[in-house]
Parts: sequence; structure tokens; C-alpha cells
Amino acid sequence: MKSFRGRVLAGGKWKGEAVVSHQGVNTLATFQKSALKNAKEVIASDQNNADLFGKCLTGKALCLPVTIGSTTGGLVIQTVCAMHIAPACFLFSEHIDSLAASGIVLARVWEGSSVIAVDQLGEEFLKTVKTGDTLEVLEDGTVNIL
Repeated sequence: MKSFRGRVLAGGKWKGEAVVSHQGVNTLATFQKSALKNAKEVIASDQNNADLFGKCLTGKALCLPVTIGSTTGGLVIQTVCAMHIAPACFLFSEHIDSLAASGIVLARVWEGSSVIAVDQLGEEFLKTVKTGDTLEVLEDGTVNIL
């Protein structure tokens, strides 16, 4: 088991599967098609992100450096949370950006979402975690790769 500790932005305890992106995640390009289709799960639709394209993100730990893209990023995160098709966790190796933070906070406050967000897990976190790994997230911001 390998452990990493980050800063808790939206806490919780969770255990499940990781999906990893080694590049910034464009939230609009990744989530929009599933949201617009009123899909039952998010299938990543950003063709420019080979790590995520075509993978199911619903209920998983999305491990990423940062989010990128347009100013709609926060709204898109809030929307997929409201639809109950969001990732269970957003685990950032770097500092969370303001758009992703706003979407996650608004989803928790306005939608009652239980989405978890931890940032500053470090570059080594993204080098170590692999898609398909089982992760355990603790309320203090510890992420264990089991």
C-alpha cells in the first residue's frame, strides 16, 4: 500500500476504482455529451485526452493534475453532480483551480452532493496511481493506493 496526503476541499470517506489522467482535464469536453444526453453515466468524451476518452467516470476517483478549459467548467461539474453521474472523487496532484472548486462546492451546497475533492497530492501521486487501481480516501485527505 502506498499513501499520499493532500488538502481536503470537500471531505468524505470512500473506496473504489481510480481513473487517471496525466494531463489537464477539460471538464466541458469530458462531461458535456453525457450531460446533454441525460445519460445514466459519464463516458469521457474528450478526444484530446487519450487517458480518459471512452472511459466511464461515474462513481470513480478521477485522478488528475488540474482541470482546464472554459469558464463553464464549474457549472459542468455541478451539473453532473446534480444528475448523480459525477465521479465520486476529484483527486488533484496540483492545486485545484477556482472553476473546479466552485463547481464542487456548489454541488455540495446546492445539490447535496457527496463528491469528494482533495488537492495537492503531489506529482508522485500521478506517477504512482494507475487506472483500475483501488483507492481508499480518508476524511483527513489521505489517499491510499491498495
